[in-house]
Amino acid sequence: MSPEFEHRLSQLLDRLEPMLPPTAVEVDWTRDVAALWTRHPLGGRLTPIAPRDALTLEDLLGIARQKRELLANTRAFLAGRPANHALLWGARGTGKSSLVRALLNTLGSEGLRLIQIDRHDLPALPGLVAELAQQPHRFIVYCDDLSFEGSDDAYKALKSVLDGTLTGPPENVLLYATSNRRHLLPEHMSDNHDTHIVDGELHHGDAVEEKISLSDRFGLWLAFHPFNQDAYLETCQHWVEWRLGAGSFDEAARAEALRYATQRGVRSGRAAWQFANLWAGQKTLEA
Repeated sequence: MSPEFEHRLSQLLDRLEPMLPPTAVEVDWTRDVAALWTRHPLGGRLTPIAPRDALTLEDLLGIARQKRELLANTRAFLAGRPANHALLWGARGTGKSSLVRALLNTLGSEGLRLIQIDRHDLPALPGLVAELAQQPHRFIVYCDDLSFEGSDDAYKALKSVLDGTLTGPPENVLLYATSNRRHLLPEHMSDNHDTHIVDGELHHGDAVEEKISLSDRFGLWLAFHPFNQDAYLETCQHWVEWRLGAGSFDEAARAEALRYATQRGVRSGRAAWQFANLWAGQKTLEA
């Protein structure tokens, strides 16, 4: 090998090195309960991650029905019984992603394994699901804050995995997604131009049918709505007392919690958590 060729080969390797993935950390599904699908220029890989926190289902207030239905669906899945892909949709800050985290903390010891994938990486979903089909464990592939723009074709990979191939998804994989949109795709008034009535029945145009067909592939829809004042205050009390101890949510805290929600223009579980942090921080400084 000539010195010139060696030099050119060395330059080529130097250019390729930034494209290579970092040293891989293997996922051990007998120990790890969660992983993140990470993309790199030559493909992608699973990286094990620890649960973000110790959030439990009991910590989530104001969403009792949603907790009950998602827990039942997931337990059926873990038991090898029929279960549905789930779409958690609705108002921001009302506990959609928190419910998935709490579900992992509750059922991780019972065999649940969770993989989070970013919506921009969904074209890799069919390959990931095929890889998981070879595993003995049961997986929920989770996409947070899922939505698509009109020109975004990534949803086609999601449709295919949900219900669009001859084989369908493997029996050890379910897809859970959270979104602020029920139909995941943007809806425009112009989409309704082709809607018409035939023999008293409403028939949507192709644009509307395309949007509905994606969310229809999720067999379990769970709607999350803004909190009323009682639910918001109950959640504020829970987190303030979690921070400062029983009885710490007094009249002053209650009045400030209401003022906080009014200033932000929202009552939600997220707003209650943020208020509790603010209030507890102030009280700790004053002590």
